[in-house]
Amino acid sequence: MTQIADMVTRLSAVPPGREGWSEFEEICTEILTFLFVPPLSQPKIQPRSYSGIDRRDAVFPNRQDLGDNVWAKIYRELEARLILFEFKNYDKTEIGKEEVNQTRNYLNKAMGRLGIICSNKEPESQAHIKRNTIFSEEGKVILFITKDKLEEMLYIKERGDDPGDLIMDEIEWFYLQHE
Repeated sequence: MTQIADMVTRLSAVPPGREGWSEFEEICTEILTFLFVPPLSQPKIQPRSYSGIDRRDAVFPNRQDLGDNVWAKIYRELEARLILFEFKNYDKTEIGKEEVNQTRNYLNKAMGRLGIICSNKEPESQAHIKRNTIFSEEGKVILFITKDKLEEMLYIKERGDDPGDLIMDEIEWFYLQHE
């Protein structure tokens, strides 16, 4: 079994809910590191703010401020110095506006204006509405990346293409759908 096939199998096998939350974070971080490091730097796992109030799931430093690559464009466009990933492996609970608000609150001037929620299922419509409001008011972009999109990026990389293009596609789709 190839490394990619192994990651896809492990991601698919994670049980939803509390039982699999730690495993979900672990495999998602492993996949994102495989996909994006380099050009992004190794992730900071569970970093806390100085006061200890905020704990982010994974943050990938983005030092790509020059050039034409996807991450350099994202750095310049969204001032995304640090790429925030939040993981949601919910069972019965829906991914709604509270989860979007949490992600928004973690984004600050130093980090930039891009946050990505990786989830085992699609967010409900209230989450989409909330992220539109956040973009209108604060210019912050919050993307939703499901397990299916993670798998798609693995296959993109396997073909020798840049999986970061899918992130750029998601940003562009968000802009097109924003109202």
